Amino acid sequence: MADKQYIDGSELQADKEQQEWGYVEGVEWGLHYPEANGQYQSPININSREALYDPSLLEVRLSPNYVVCRDCEVVNDGRVVQIPLKSKSVLTGGPLPRGHEYELHEAKFHWGRENQRGSEHTVNFKAFPMEIGKEHIGLKAITDVLEDIQYKGKSKTIPCFNPNSLLPDPLLRDYWVYEGSLTMPPCSEGVTWILFRYPLTVSQTQIEEFRRLRMHVKGADLEDESDGILADNFRPSQPLSDRIIRAAFQ
Repeated sequence: MADKQYIDGSELQADKEQQEWGYVEGVEWGLHYPEANGQYQSPININSREALYDPSLLEVRLSPNYVVCRDCEVVNDGRVVQIPLKSKSVLTGGPLPRGHEYELHEAKFHWGRENQRGSEHTVNFKAFPMEIGKEHIGLKAITDVLEDIQYKGKSKTIPCFNPNSLLPDPLLRDYWVYEGSLTMPPCSEGVTWILFRYPLTVSQTQIEEFRRLRMHVKGADLEDESDGILADNFRPSQPLSDRIIRAAFQ
């Protein structure tokens, strides 16, 4: 599911912080990052029937001006796969303040061990694994090099990556929007989330490439009962509280 349009982001964390949080059951992020205890946290479940149709979202079309990133790195940081973007790609329009451009900082990928889960946001309590289907041509440049970054700290430079390949369609009229937070520590709030209605599809072979990645450095001693597989790297749904989810479609 293409469930991320970051207008904010975070840099790679130091090794010390790497030890302070993870996606291990029982680890409380709020003990180290107070913002994670806020009232407007992400991700959330999108209840499509309760979303408020807001025609003003279409007054100015959501307009991405994404450019191809040349010689960009695909990184396994032990938590997610991410692609820091060197070229300036910006997003304007839609729910974003008029006259402002928001730069695409990086692309991050989250996935589950099984096809029944993986996406951070859910729609009507349905999770997506990165939605299984036909091969995603735009992701092929990434999935083809995942075997080279199997372990934490590994990176691989690819000739080009086109962020437009992660968008569901050129019109971008069907989306939900709400105010939330980063889904990784420090979980800072003040993030505008734009969630596209229609998911992207990847093949079973492609998603299995993600599931072969490891969350540890090569040769590391694993903790008891840990297989070291990097998966289920998504934060559970957070309370909606008094927030309103707006929809650009009926």
